[in-house]
Amino acid sequence: MATLFIADLHLHPEEPAITAGFLRFLRGEARRADALYILGDLFEAWIGDDDPQPLHQQIAREINALVASGVPCYFIHGNRDFLLGKRFARESGMTLLPEEQRLELYGRPVLILHGDTLCTDDAGYQAFRAKVHQPWLQSLFLALPLFIRRRIAAKMRDGSKSANSHKSIEIMDVNPLAVVAAMEQHHVQWLIHGHTHRPAVHELTANGQPAFRVVLGAWHAEGSMVKVTTDNVELIAFPF
Repeated sequence: MATLFIADLHLHPEEPAITAGFLRFLRGEARRADALYILGDLFEAWIGDDDPQPLHQQIAREINALVASGVPCYFIHGNRDFLLGKRFARESGMTLLPEEQRLELYGRPVLILHGDTLCTDDAGYQAFRAKVHQPWLQSLFLALPLFIRRRIAAKMRDGSKSANSHKSIEIMDVNPLAVVAAMEQHHVQWLIHGHTHRPAVHELTANGQPAFRVVLGAWHAEGSMVKVTTDNVELIAFPF
């Protein structure tokens, strides 16, 4: 058996191939797992659990079917779907986790998170993140009519794309010191995250010992998962 991790699917009605690939994954590989962890950005955007988007309802049903089959599913919010709430979690059967979670997997301590909090060199993004994660602002946004929320979300996505086009690759990647600090805070030698869309296994030193940072890939042209077993931690790319 194995525990599986995925992130950055960015599901959207205009990307049916990614949705189809995810459904095949849920009905196939995921059914044989001990558990599935989704590390954020499952959806391209999330404006509230009350959004009657058919895609959201379809995904909720499919994840619920996975959970009903005996495979628990856990979710850490990403920067795209940080407003995903208790209602969708209940409908899908997912368990919501805090932004950083330490796991014990087959005797191996592992830290999991989305990854955006590690990009500390991007001061502009971190300031924006701190603002939109204020509970009062989120409550105010969710109280707005859906059509207004859609307009705001579209404007924010356009603004994000424009801002990122002027940033260096280094600024938008994780900060090495932030990585080590997180691993030492949680006393782990393994870290799994997404967000950067740069799949790789990085070797480093943390807690005075060899350590590893495993980065999930985004589901653009193929799927990406991390498979943790008793003997191994594998980063695997696979066709939709």
